[in-house]
Amino acid sequence: MDEVLQALADPSRRTMLEILRSHPASAGELAAALPIARPGVSRHLRVLREAGLVDVRQDAQRRIYALRPEALTEVDQWLEPYRALWQNRLDALHTEIARGKKERK
Repeated sequence: MDEVLQALADPSRRTMLEILRSHPASAGELAAALPIARPGVSRHLRVLREAGLVDVRQDAQRRIYALRPEALTEVDQWLEPYRALWQNRLDALHTEIARGKKERK
């Protein structure tokens, strides 16, 4: 999980994952969306591959990258208790808002 979290720490890599979430893309397409040079994009893609967040396949002269969402499963499981914490707080906020509306009527 640490390797995945380290890969997610970089904003450029998160941007790449956002793009790949909607569709597979070539390195060139990903580079066009980022303000960094092509060699930097290649390094970021290598980090994402090594963390298991993307797959790559050859398509003639191009490499096509695709998101591997299952790589995020362990992070999702780790975050679950924190989501529950926030859900409890949001539920309490909802209750207070509802009380406030009743008092105004």
